[in-house]
Amino acid sequence: MTGDERQPRTRGLSMWTTRRWLRVGVAVSLAILALLGTTGAWVLARTESISRNLVDVRSPALTTAIRLESAILNQETGIRGYGLTGTPEFITPYQQGLTEQKTSTAQLTKLLDGDRAGLDDLKTVQDAVARWQERIARPIATAPPGSPSPLATERATEGKAAFDHVRAALNSQQERLRAHRTQARDDLMATMALRNWLFSAIGVLILVLTALVFEGLRRGINRPLDRLGADARTIAGGDFDHPITPTGPADLRRLSGEIDFMRRRLVRALAFSEEARLRLDAQTAELQRSNAELEQFAYVASHDLQEPLRKVSSFTQLLRRRYGGQLDTRADQYIDFAVDGANRMQTLINDLLEFSRVGRLHNAQQSVDLDKVLERTLSALSVGIEEAGATITHDPLPTLVADPTQMGMLWQNLIGNAVKFRRPDEAPNIRITVAREDELWRFTITDNGIGIAPEYADKVFVIFQRLHTKDAYTGSGIGLAMCKKIVEFHGGTITVDPSYRDGARITFTLAPEPTENPGPSTMPEATRSDTEQAR
Repeated sequence: MTGDERQPRTRGLSMWTTRRWLRVGVAVSLAILALLGTTGAWVLARTESISRNLVDVRSPALTTAIRLESAILNQETGIRGYGLTGTPEFITPYQQGLTEQKTSTAQLTKLLDGDRAGLDDLKTVQDAVARWQERIARPIATAPPGSPSPLATERATEGKAAFDHVRAALNSQQERLRAHRTQARDDLMATMALRNWLFSAIGVLILVLTALVFEGLRRGINRPLDRLGADARTIAGGDFDHPITPTGPADLRRLSGEIDFMRRRLVRALAFSEEARLRLDAQTAELQRSNAELEQFAYVASHDLQEPLRKVSSFTQLLRRRYGGQLDTRADQYIDFAVDGANRMQTLINDLLEFSRVGRLHNAQQSVDLDKVLERTLSALSVGIEEAGATITHDPLPTLVADPTQMGMLWQNLIGNAVKFRRPDEAPNIRITVAREDELWRFTITDNGIGIAPEYADKVFVIFQRLHTKDAYTGSGIGLAMCKKIVEFHGGTITVDPSYRDGARITFTLAPEPTENPGPSTMPEATRSDTEQAR
């Protein structure tokens, strides 16, 4: 066979899968074992057959033939003694010999059933014995006892010759039976040797097949899997450019190819992710810088506007006290506008300054009993609560790790809003509930006030966003924005329940412990000192 003719077969074998190799290997092994098992069963059956023939036929036949010979010899001895002496005691061995002859002949006929040569030998013996008995034994046995039989003397030579024929027939029969027994024994020994050799070969073949199976598994499955695992560990260790070399059966090579394809996709994805991460880091750094600048701007703007605004507010109030009523009505109205605008500007600046401080100055994380914080908040809001006739109930509140000042600001804004935005003809009824959800505490504040329309559920948490005019409800529109900043600073979320229509329901979550410690303020030291002075 040429190399070109062998090549397609090699390619065909290389396309075999692990399942096909296992099926073929198991089928070949089972076929070989079945063949050897069938041969072994035949050898065992053959051994049993020869052994049974030797034990049940050949040996008993030879033994019976020897007993037949003994019976015939007893007859000859008895007849010879009776013929020479006429003593009746000699007739007894003859008669017993006849009985034993009949029994032995019947047994031999049964044992030699199907053995043509053995039956022929038995017939020859019977014929020879019958002639001797007819010519010698029976005539002498019928002679009267008491005196020697003349017939014994007359036929002595004939009797000797006839009995020699009997002896020759018996010897021939026994020789054939001995030869058959020896042949059977030799066959049995040869079959036993074949049996031993065959079962030894079966044992060796099983060991060889076992070794071949393990070697095939090692070469065809274990080694490719070990190599694939080593490549995978190398890749998992960070060497993503390490290629995976397909080895083994076709399905393992396909698996290696798919894993390598996945590796290449991961390399491309990691490259894209790394590029995105670099862009994100740059954007994060820019965002942090921008946020720091915005916080700095908000702080500086609110801080630096304090002094000139106080002057404007003070002098407009002095102007109203000194010249109020001395000018015309329009002048008094202008003065009132100036005083009101200065006061509202003062409030906005203070709220903006407080909003910018959340997370920078208020960051004293400690164990906080929210029940006590709520009590202090209710005490601080007691005047407004009594004027509105509000009823406030709450569940037992947990103890958290948080900033106590920010928790106070949170409760003050939420409860203050619930009292402020009440219905004109109904006293506020405020209910605070709390429940544990996995790793968070969920708080719900429900009131029976004017409520929040679903389309404004997100807008209310934006700084300076107001849903009502300043004439209807006072305030700067920063309270819920500050609540959102405080809750998110503590790792939670805050939302308005749009499905609740009998008032407002605000839900927020807090973690039992902070997920991470907020970083230090990015404000310069000089600005921090200014902050402390402003406070």
